[in-house]
Amino acid sequence: MMRKKLWITGLLMPAMIAIVLFRGAPIVRAQAQQSQASAEVKIDNFNFGPGTLTVSLGTTVTWINHDDIPHNVVSSDGVFKSRALDTDEKFSYTFTKAGSFSYFCSLHPKMTGKVVVQ
Repeated sequence: MMRKKLWITGLLMPAMIAIVLFRGAPIVRAQAQQSQASAEVKIDNFNFGPGTLTVSLGTTVTWINHDDIPHNVVSSDGVFKSRALDTDEKFSYTFTKAGSFSYFCSLHPKMTGKVVVQ
């Protein structure tokens, strides 16, 4: 009878220790953190400022119209296009491909700018 108790204890004890250890262990999970960079282009006095903006891949660029008249933002290659922006209105676009993206205001075509994505 004593042998049977020792045998059961010998089996159960390591199993119980393992359960206690694994149950109490903190669970560590890696989480992907996406750092979304942002940049801003001001529309003022019939100009985009800065005229050329260099950003990293995945950056969201926001254009803000600080002029008293409407403007829009239209990429030369048709990648993005805003509606007409009144004073203090914004338009944002996230650049997911590298390259050079020229844009202009279709209401005032002499207004031009460029975003370079690296």
